[in-house]
Amino acid sequence: TGEEVKAVIQLADGIDESDTVRGELLEHARNKLARYKVPSSIDFEETLPRLETGKLYKRILKDRYWGNKNSRIV
Repeated sequence: TGEEVKAVIQLADGIDESDTVRGELLEHARNKLARYKVPSSIDFEETLPRLETGKLYKRILKDRYWGNKNSRIV
């Protein structure tokens, strides 16, 4: 327990982090996703970790949020 869906987003150039942007992203998620998949919070990152191929390096992101906790995202 204690797990939640969190979105970690890298905004496009020229888009600034704001409550308006956060609200629009959450509204879009509510319209497109099942209720249990909608993030309860959004974090913005300047850049997301990527492999040399350009693919998202998910392990680094997961480790930032899970740290030494017992339960892990699979």
